[in-house]
Amino acid sequence: MDECCSIQLIDGDGVFNESDLDDYMKAVKLGDCGLSYAVVSIMGPQSSGKSTLLNHLFGTNFREMDAFKGRSQTTKGIWAAKCVGIEPCTIVMDLEGTDGRERGEDDTAFEKQSALFALAVSDIVLINMWCHDIGREQAANKPLLKTVFQVMMRLFSPRRTTLLFVIRDKTKTPLEHLEPVLREDIQKIWDTVSKPQAHKETPLSEFFNVEVTALSSFEEKEEQFKEQVASLRQPFFHSIAPGGLAGDRRGVIPASGFAFSAQQIWKVIRENKDLDLPAHKVMVATVRCEEIANEKLGRLTADEGWLNLEEAVQSGPVSGFGKILSSILDTYFQEYDMEAIYFDEGVRSSKRQQLESKALHLVHPAYQAMLGHLRTRTLEKFKDVLEQSLKRGEEFASSVSDCTKSAMLEFDQGCADVAIKQANWESSKFREKLRRDIEAHVASVRAAKLSEITALHEKRITEALAEPVESLLEAAGQDTWASIRKLLKRETEAAVSEFSAAITGFEVEKATVDKMVADLVVFGRSVVEKKAREEAGKVLMRMKDRFTTVFSHDSDSMPRVWTGKEDIRKITKDARSSSLKLLSVMAAIRMDEKPDKIGNTLSSSLMDGSSAAVSSKDRSITSADPLASSTWEEVPPTSTLITPVQCKSLWRQLNTETEYTVTQAIAAQEASRRSNNWLPPPWAIVAMVVLGFNEFMTLLRNPLYLGVLLIVFLLAKALWIQLDIPGEFRNGILPGLLSISTRLFPTIMNILKRLADQGHKDPEHPRPPLNSTSFRNGTYDTPMADFAADSSSSSSSLSSSLSRLSSSRGNLEYSASLKHRQVGNNSSEVEYS
Repeated sequence: MDECCSIQLIDGDGVFNESDLDDYMKAVKLGDCGLSYAVVSIMGPQSSGKSTLLNHLFGTNFREMDAFKGRSQTTKGIWAAKCVGIEPCTIVMDLEGTDGRERGEDDTAFEKQSALFALAVSDIVLINMWCHDIGREQAANKPLLKTVFQVMMRLFSPRRTTLLFVIRDKTKTPLEHLEPVLREDIQKIWDTVSKPQAHKETPLSEFFNVEVTALSSFEEKEEQFKEQVASLRQPFFHSIAPGGLAGDRRGVIPASGFAFSAQQIWKVIRENKDLDLPAHKVMVATVRCEEIANEKLGRLTADEGWLNLEEAVQSGPVSGFGKILSSILDTYFQEYDMEAIYFDEGVRSSKRQQLESKALHLVHPAYQAMLGHLRTRTLEKFKDVLEQSLKRGEEFASSVSDCTKSAMLEFDQGCADVAIKQANWESSKFREKLRRDIEAHVASVRAAKLSEITALHEKRITEALAEPVESLLEAAGQDTWASIRKLLKRETEAAVSEFSAAITGFEVEKATVDKMVADLVVFGRSVVEKKAREEAGKVLMRMKDRFTTVFSHDSDSMPRVWTGKEDIRKITKDARSSSLKLLSVMAAIRMDEKPDKIGNTLSSSLMDGSSAAVSSKDRSITSADPLASSTWEEVPPTSTLITPVQCKSLWRQLNTETEYTVTQAIAAQEASRRSNNWLPPPWAIVAMVVLGFNEFMTLLRNPLYLGVLLIVFLLAKALWIQLDIPGEFRNGILPGLLSISTRLFPTIMNILKRLADQGHKDPEHPRPPLNSTSFRNGTYDTPMADFAADSSSSSSSLSSSLSRLSSSRGNLEYSASLKHRQVGNNSSEVEYS
């Protein structure tokens, strides 16, 4: 048998189910609990939600009434089940409801007997009662309690049973106002009960411990009901402990004898025949007035006018809703008054209140739906009117104020049309909801507008700062960051001024405005920082461009021509110094006017000649490397763009990638010097004149020698032009000699061949004689001269090929020497000889 299943302890005819109870006690192992168990029961009017309360409170599965099938008797007799998840082991009993129409007013003995049985065997008795019944005579079970008190004192000794009055469907009346009335009624019942001589002066507290709690309506406020039931469940944990809900109980029967004890108690109660119920007249009035009220409620539920009105409300607002519904309700209330006029006034009034309560409960959803439609329609109209007002360019705050007043006035007028005269229902919740919705929409629109304004000014700040900052950083000078700070301050102040003026009409709190302005200032700073970080990522390229610009152009920005007079060492140093200055500017973000030593550190570490000459081993011994760090002094890590270690690496890359440019300049300068120094020194010329005077005179005396020398001169010049001697030696002596040696013999043969071909081509026309004009002009109308001129173009291609070959060889030799210097000295400085 499942522990959570319920069994019928006593059937509707009063027969005690002994066999099933014994089996159930074994299944739940109640006999093993000793005295650590508790018994809880519930009593109250029929269809008052007792089973529902127990199922939610203790996790049982008692049968509940199906409200859609009508209100009728659900629980017959007494049922029992074990509570789920509560320690100690707790048995709960669900009693048949009192005042049931199925038994009628003449068969009420079982109701009293079952109530007395519950009080006798239970440690805690839940008395389920409606909130509206507090203060009434019959509905509050007062006669039943009075009879039970009398019989219990006569049959049983005091055992401190806890009476927990559960007030159902609590209304607006606070519990602190209901509880004193209920306690006073219970005390009056106790005082008026005739007691045996032994208990004449015994107070109620000797027999009962009275507790009161209240629960919301399960049908109307289900979630709240469940939360309250969950809170009510807590006291039942360790309920028998000292100070617990049943901690003062007395005369506890061991758990193993519970079944036999319950059976004997029921037997004693069944043998008592002198129990009474309320007066017949009151009971008849109660039953009859309830029947009339139920009949009127049923007719109202099926009323065609009401159904049409309810259907119309579901689809949208209905004009004149309050008047129509009030007229329908008046009809059925007046019919009830006419039919129930001759019954007991108290019962008649009580049942009429119940009828009104149920009828209003029936129509209340339609009323709420109408208020919901009214709220929605008013809100949508408010949105449209506000949007149109803003499109016309009206100020935001004044537009919101005017539109809000108009919307609330329209809603109040609509509520007056929806109101029902039979109910004093408040529309304040819907009105407050409408106000909150309006405020939420206004906040949303305000946020959207402010967001647009903020985005616009952020865009303007970006446009005003991004390109100028990039240009300043690219130019990187001594006052770069000062210029950036000045630019940032000017543009930010202008944007803040425009922004403050733009949001004046939004009635934003000063703290919010200050925050938005601060965010705008921070955004401007972030634009600068972002651009600085972007430029820092391209610093090597910028340094190379800076080096190339300074190295390859003079002070007038004209390209340099390496004539051999330039100081390449100084030019190189200036170019590197300029690149290093750019690196120092890009090394950190300097948004605050705080001095730093980055420039000096880089200059002393990378440009100082003495430090470059010191080996890395000696440097580690004599002093620490200031660039062997990941942070700069006096610069926070968040403002660091390029760390000292990265600066050192970038400087090494720069030197490596620009050294070829320097080497080429040196080579060009050397070639220029060699091409300009083809004449011998002056002393050699003087020596040649003095020592060659005799030979010169010999030539003058013998013209034949002069002709031979002229022929040799022309042949040499032809070879000079054909072989491009200056061009061959421009790349070095050794490459020039190699190139000339490979071309000398073929060139001489070509010249001789040309001379021979020229002689055979025109034997009849003698060559024109040399004249002084052509000699003075430096031109020679000879086949050799023509050949020299014609062969210059053909020789240029071969010369250029040899030049490239020798240049490539020189580059390979230079790369090998550079690598050797880097490995040996670990230095990026270029050595000059």
